[in-house]
Amino acid sequence: MTRKILYHLRAEDYQHPADRKALATLEKTPGLPLLLKKINEYGIDRLLRLQVLGNEFRVTPNNFPKLHDSMTEACEILNVSPMPELYLYRGTGHISNHAIGVEKPLIGVNLEAMEWLSYEELLFLLGYELSRIKGGYLSYQQLVPVMPLLKSLISSTTLGLGGLAANGLEVALYNWILMTKFTADRMGLLACQDKNVAITALMKIGGLPGEYLKPEVIRDFIDQARNFKLQDLDGLDQVTKFFSFMEHYSPWIVMRASELLKWVDTGMYDQCIDFNQPKPEEIPEQVGETQTAGDPEDWDFLSAL
Repeated sequence: MTRKILYHLRAEDYQHPADRKALATLEKTPGLPLLLKKINEYGIDRLLRLQVLGNEFRVTPNNFPKLHDSMTEACEILNVSPMPELYLYRGTGHISNHAIGVEKPLIGVNLEAMEWLSYEELLFLLGYELSRIKGGYLSYQQLVPVMPLLKSLISSTTLGLGGLAANGLEVALYNWILMTKFTADRMGLLACQDKNVAITALMKIGGLPGEYLKPEVIRDFIDQARNFKLQDLDGLDQVTKFFSFMEHYSPWIVMRASELLKWVDTGMYDQCIDFNQPKPEEIPEQVGETQTAGDPEDWDFLSAL
């Protein structure tokens, strides 16, 4: 198959409504401007970047060509320029990835991501992280790893009042981080342009090794995802929701697959692909589609369910 280049893709074309709602709540939460000020004041962006540069392997066409080629193609498909630097870090026992750097973004993936994911599944994973860059999410996202330190700084400089405000902000932030996964998954699907690949990538991100991806296992997972109802979360009391969303680093693959399948089933994914195709006069010579490299076995479970 071929993958189409999305020349006119904008963040609002694929942003999940739950993401949009959670972001609006976060931006209205008291204390956010102060936290962002502290981020700039203490140079957190530069420190996070330094941590990557001093600790991870920079990916080049020579050392890790599979990773480099998938990043190049994902950026081309999603119209992301300039291409962020890509780094590889040590294994953690599960697939892990991140994006940092407001001024000069970069993406990191771990050893399991490189070894467990096919080329096409890497497109999904990298598209997921590119959504954070294209959507301008990194300034808020970078609050998460330094939140404990920032809460302490605010508390000590505002006689404790800031610390109380930060607790409410923390819940709003974690809620938003979780909701952004829905948007990022949509971007991942736009990158790989294969719903079956997106599902198997999510299953591997959830910790399932590739040898267990049998047809019956995938079918049962899809059935489980289709039966999950996101609106059920609205009935949870605030305390339960708080502790649930504190696990924002968890993959939440069933919930994410459920929302991604809904996007496909409603036809909005196809509309997004078609809407962002260029007019004939806009297509550069010899460009417009990008050929797949080593397609995986064609499991079209979604159309059969």
